[in-house]
Amino acid sequence: MSTGTTANNVKSIFSASIQAKQKAMDDLAKPISAAIEKMVSALKSGNKILSCGNGGSAADAQHFAAELVCRFERERPALAAIALTVDTSALTAISNDYHFDEIFARQVDALAKQNDILLAISTSGFSPNVVRAIEQAHKNGMTVVALTGRDGGQVAKLLTNDDIEVRVLSESTARIQEVHLLTIHCLCDQIDESIYPDKKS
Repeated sequence: MSTGTTANNVKSIFSASIQAKQKAMDDLAKPISAAIEKMVSALKSGNKILSCGNGGSAADAQHFAAELVCRFERERPALAAIALTVDTSALTAISNDYHFDEIFARQVDALAKQNDILLAISTSGFSPNVVRAIEQAHKNGMTVVALTGRDGGQVAKLLTNDDIEVRVLSESTARIQEVHLLTIHCLCDQIDESIYPDKKS
């Protein structure tokens, strides 16, 4: 394959990503804003946000938690967030002693309290361990913010009127993940702006 062909293919990928984000801008501005309000309210009340997902969505869950605990684009106090994807001892113990489907739900049961928030990320909406985490979150009195794609899958069917779904209407996993990452940056930016408007970068 020639360099010129590769460059054109790269441009096509950029174009597809841009188009997906432009469409999502109109579709998702309201649910993302609603998610921001829920998260800000929880954090201001002394609650925390737990996040989970698999593969690229696990990376997104960790990215989100890291931005809150450390900082995003301004200096401010740490915010309470935990990614449920990072404790290898817990993950392997739960997988070994129970089932891989339980790796997030068990941690939710141990770590979450009422009015905490679960950020559940699944591009397909069918990840069994994310589904179980949502079920456990509801038992623990948590609100769920779900980042999904395609038709929302089983995740969408589990959500209550108090929950929020940010669904990317695409069949491409790559495009869904790219919009999820942008969504996470929107969440982080506006959480900071809402809680610490006087602390600029």
